[in-house]
Amino acid sequence: MSLEKRQIDIGINDADRQQIAEGLSKLLADTYTLYLNTHNFHWNVTGPMFNTLHLMFMDQYTELWNSVDVIAERIRALDHFAIGSYKDFSQYSSVKDAPSNPPKAEEMVALLVEGHETVIKTIRSIYGLVGAASDQASEDMLTQRLNVHEKNAWMLRSLLEKLSLIHISEPTRPY
Repeated sequence: MSLEKRQIDIGINDADRQQIAEGLSKLLADTYTLYLNTHNFHWNVTGPMFNTLHLMFMDQYTELWNSVDVIAERIRALDHFAIGSYKDFSQYSSVKDAPSNPPKAEEMVALLVEGHETVIKTIRSIYGLVGAASDQASEDMLTQRLNVHEKNAWMLRSLLEKLSLIHISEPTRPY
């Protein structure tokens, strides 16, 4: 029995698999950076919205943590190695790292909205590659990820809306 590596034959050529793996590596780095930021904010949030944000951040970082594995395993299924060092993540990621000093809760939320929107743009940038290569497995994963990030961005964005108290006077009655 030969120990040579068997050539992959999944109906996607080498060049397309390389490009898709490169795009998914960016998504992996973005997702991991957003995971770290969200977990950081979970630990360090303070203020009147503490409990709400603490729990929301926990739900979101848990989902992000689980998705990192799905993305990395898709890269491996394409016969490429997944990035895994902080150096690689920092080079590939478009998501801004959290500030060293934890910001106020409202800024945390705004930074996470920005992070999710960045991931959304990364996902959209990969769709052309996977579609052209007929890589339905990656396309399905990207669609699922897009749905999660758009929903989380919306939920976080809604927390930033300010209440506007409008004084409504009695309607004038014609006499």
